[in-house]
Amino acid sequence: MAGGQRVGYIRVSSVGQNPGRQLDGVELDRVFTDTVSGKSTTRPQLQAMLAYVRDGDTVIVHSMDRLARNLDDLRRLVRELTGRGVAVRFVNEQLTFTAEDAPMATLLLSVLGAFAEFERALIRERQLEGIALAKARGAYKGRKPSLSADQAEALRARAAAGEPKAGLAREFGISRQTLYSYLSVPVPTSS
Repeated sequence: MAGGQRVGYIRVSSVGQNPGRQLDGVELDRVFTDTVSGKSTTRPQLQAMLAYVRDGDTVIVHSMDRLARNLDDLRRLVRELTGRGVAVRFVNEQLTFTAEDAPMATLLLSVLGAFAEFERALIRERQLEGIALAKARGAYKGRKPSLSADQAEALRARAAAGEPKAGLAREFGISRQTLYSYLSVPVPTSS
C-alpha cells in the first residue's frame, strides 16, 4: 500500500460549516468534498471518490458519520472499498480497515457504526424536543423565507410565462427544490 494515494473524503451538512477542519493537518494527495446532508443519497463527490480510488489507495475520513449516516451504508461502503484493495481510515475513531481484516474488525465496525447511528438519533430527538418547547413558548419562528413576497410573485409570474426553471433558480439564488416549493404554494389573496 506504500505506493497508493491518500485520498480524503469530507462531508459537511451546510455551506456555513468549515470543511477544512475535518482533515486539518492530514497529508492528502486528493480531496473530495460534499456539501450535502448525510441523508442525501446523491452525493456527487462520494461517487467521484469511489470512481477515482484504486487498489493500494487509502481513503481517509474524519469520522464514520461523515462517510455514512446509517450502519448499512457504512458497512456497504467499507466492504466495497476494501474489496477493491482500498484501505479506509477513520481519523476520529483511530481505525483503519483493509481487505485483510479479521472478523473482529468487522464486528468493531458494526458496533461503532451502531453507536454513531444511535447517537445521531438521540441528538435528533433532543433537537425535536427543543423545537417543540420553543414553539410552546412562542420563540420558534422557523426558517426565514428565501424570497420576499415581491420576489416570490415575480418568480411565479416568470415561471408561468414559460421561462426555464433552472435559469430562474440560478437568478434568484435558490435551489430548484425551493423554486418548486414556491411554485406549489398558492398565492395568498387579500381579504
